[in-house]
Amino acid sequence: MVGGGVIGLSLAWELRKRGASVLVVERGELGGEASSAAGGMLAWCDPHLPEAARGLASASRECYGEFVGEIEETSGLGVDLRKFGTIMLDDGEPGAFLAESRKLSGAELAAMEPGLRVGSRDAQWWPEWSVDPRRLMACLSAACRTRGVTAETGVAVTDVIAERRRVVGVRSANNEFQAGAVVNCAGAWAGKIACGVAPLPSPTRPVKGQMLAVGGGGSQLLHVVRAPEVYLIPRSDGSVVVGATVEEVGFNKETHPEAIERLRAAAVALVPELGSVREVWAGLRPGSVDGLPIIGETSLPGYFVAGGHFRDGILLAPATAKVMAGLVLGEGSGLEALSPRRFRVGVAVA
Repeated sequence: MVGGGVIGLSLAWELRKRGASVLVVERGELGGEASSAAGGMLAWCDPHLPEAARGLASASRECYGEFVGEIEETSGLGVDLRKFGTIMLDDGEPGAFLAESRKLSGAELAAMEPGLRVGSRDAQWWPEWSVDPRRLMACLSAACRTRGVTAETGVAVTDVIAERRRVVGVRSANNEFQAGAVVNCAGAWAGKIACGVAPLPSPTRPVKGQMLAVGGGGSQLLHVVRAPEVYLIPRSDGSVVVGATVEEVGFNKETHPEAIERLRAAAVALVPELGSVREVWAGLRPGSVDGLPIIGETSLPGYFVAGGHFRDGILLAPATAKVMAGLVLGEGSGLEALSPRRFRVGVAVA
């Protein structure tokens, strides 16, 4: 497994459950990039989710509670899974799960969130959950280690090793790791790994998102709140995560005071009692060239890709892990619309 973010570790967990031996090779620390920088909304109702990814979203919705329960039990840690739902403002269309989504009257909204100020905006309630991604990654990392997943951190994989047109391992600047199958879960860095296949089956790019966390103040915000200009995600410790920008600036993770202030001001306009800024950060989402996840085996036998999840990696991780584990172990079929071969049929040249 190349990459120890939420996709890589969820797949490592699923493969170990099925009896496979798993080595995770991570360029930094486990969960140290986009996964821990995420907001943690499990936005399976979002009508803006690409049509080809909605099946994965539905599958994750069905198994998320079980997934969290298993890793919490194994690790002894918690992920702060919250099931209060999302208040969606000004979206203009209902959530994908229409039967469970509903429009809110002014009185209902005031009763649900007394501190929320929306003026004349329309509001809907959507049956979505949220998690704390940092706690999720700590829990998942511990659970994987407990179950026997081996991890090499601080090791940047440079290329996939193939012999007789089949994968036999991966290489870093200082080492080689042998493997019967390799899965590229390297997020925004996935496209930097050479693999002897033309074209590269993982055409990903980094998409920066700046975010901040504030104190809850006297707001006691319970639900996730999403508006076109900002989203607010309450945590059980009383803080509220506010996000996020969408920037095409390469691998630059700098934060900028003016962007942070725009987000903070938009949040306070909705919830005036929010407290002061506690933390600011930026992460690099793994975008793909067509906006869809990249999931499946490449034209190089034994080499797989699980990436390009953009804003939905936390949401799609459990279902992606199940699909990919089946493919890697030869026990299931892939999703043609999300296959890495869709970019063109690659030709193995190694």
